[in-house]
Amino acid sequence: MEQVSFKNNKKTLYLVSTPIGNLEDITYRAINTLNSVSIVFAEDTRTSSILFKHYNINTKMISYHEHEKYDKIDLVLNYLKNGEDVALISDAGTPGISDPGFELVLKVIEQGFNVVSIPGATASITALTSSGLLMQPHLFVGFLPRKTNEIKFELNKYINLKATLIIYESPFRVKNTLKLLHEVYGNRRVVLARELTKLFETITRTTLLESLDLEINTKGEYVILVEGYIEEEIKLSIEELYEKYDNEGYKEKVIFEKIAKDLNISKKDVYQKIKIDNK
Repeated sequence: MEQVSFKNNKKTLYLVSTPIGNLEDITYRAINTLNSVSIVFAEDTRTSSILFKHYNINTKMISYHEHEKYDKIDLVLNYLKNGEDVALISDAGTPGISDPGFELVLKVIEQGFNVVSIPGATASITALTSSGLLMQPHLFVGFLPRKTNEIKFELNKYINLKATLIIYESPFRVKNTLKLLHEVYGNRRVVLARELTKLFETITRTTLLESLDLEINTKGEYVILVEGYIEEEIKLSIEELYEKYDNEGYKEKVIFEKIAKDLNISKKDVYQKIKIDNK
């Protein structure tokens, strides 16, 4: 067991949360930390320079983006070993949450230095608290894989989870992701949030079926929040489930598979029941 006291005089890596849009969404502590450290490692120094200029922060920045994160770990450790505190920031939000940082944190802890998180804005919680969906429990999924079969495999892990799912998505993949969510989860409630904290912030509350007809604005990343599993659904009869899935647009073969899975019976039993009732 490891117990850390921050009175140990060891040098520290600060994970500093930055605004996700509105530059005013930053804490005094974050600004003071960025001013006090020896160096700031930033996901994109060009993006962060806007924030630094706005708050008159003059600390030197070095890039720390996804494609070179492993190359920069030793550099960060060298600063700490030389007795200097270091900060890590991402383009927006909290470092390490769908942004570079996790591997660095592990190495810094392994080398015996402190890791301190300076809390602040994060898109997932901002979207969740205004969604109207269940806030507790919730599961942060982050970005899904790229390939269709891998996406479905990932989504199926959570099919019986009662928690609200939080997914990050590129605007150019939202349409396809909504289609796959509907295929796996049926017609659950869904909320799409984009441009959070910015001038054109948009929250769309709808269902997965209705979302298939939405016009998707391709500016800004999306947070997609999907309603969790509702246990009462499996109490429906075979006939009621058939009607439900038929109304949702599933093909008959898929309907039989979904009913069998919902009720833990064989597809043969489902088929026979439906065919007898339709005679």
